[in-house]
Amino acid sequence: MIISETMVLNHNVLIREIEHEDIPELYELIYEDEQPEWKKWDAPYFPLEQVSYTVFQEYTSKEMLEDGEPAHRMIIQINDEIVGTVNYYWEHKPSNWMEVGIVIYKPKYWNGGYGTAALKMWIDYLFNKLPIVRVGLTTWSGNERMMKVAEKLGMQLEGRLRKCRFYNNTYYDSIRMGLLREEWITLQSCR
Repeated sequence: MIISETMVLNHNVLIREIEHEDIPELYELIYEDEQPEWKKWDAPYFPLEQVSYTVFQEYTSKEMLEDGEPAHRMIIQINDEIVGTVNYYWEHKPSNWMEVGIVIYKPKYWNGGYGTAALKMWIDYLFNKLPIVRVGLTTWSGNERMMKVAEKLGMQLEGRLRKCRFYNNTYYDSIRMGLLREEWITLQSCR
């Protein structure tokens, strides 16, 4: 099922639910390299834990089951090619505090506006499907592209935990950004 679609630089960008036939390709995108390029930007201070295909398949299949909520992870597809995923997790569900994330596994799709388009569609989808009052995003100060994407979408810096991420012999800050529902509605009505 296609959730949302938009055009970026003459390319169709869409987010959609993961289907069983996507699992092999998704596994390869994530785990084919022991030290993938995408991991240098996605919390590189936490090692990528390799899992077997069987474990990944079981986890992803379980994740796809209906639990009354939108899928917690979906595929980003550009011109029929799977390039990444968007996701959310509950930081504190009783207060409707959710965090979102995005990974584009294929470097050739970095810096082309695809991540911004996909994350915009994802945030819009979540605000429309869930009674949340805010969407948060946590990154690190070494990932300037992610911070710029968040700013483009209207997120504001809500917290900076100084020098708490250590990577390549350098300390970085943890960055918390967020967007309120009313801010999102205002931004969408202005576009």
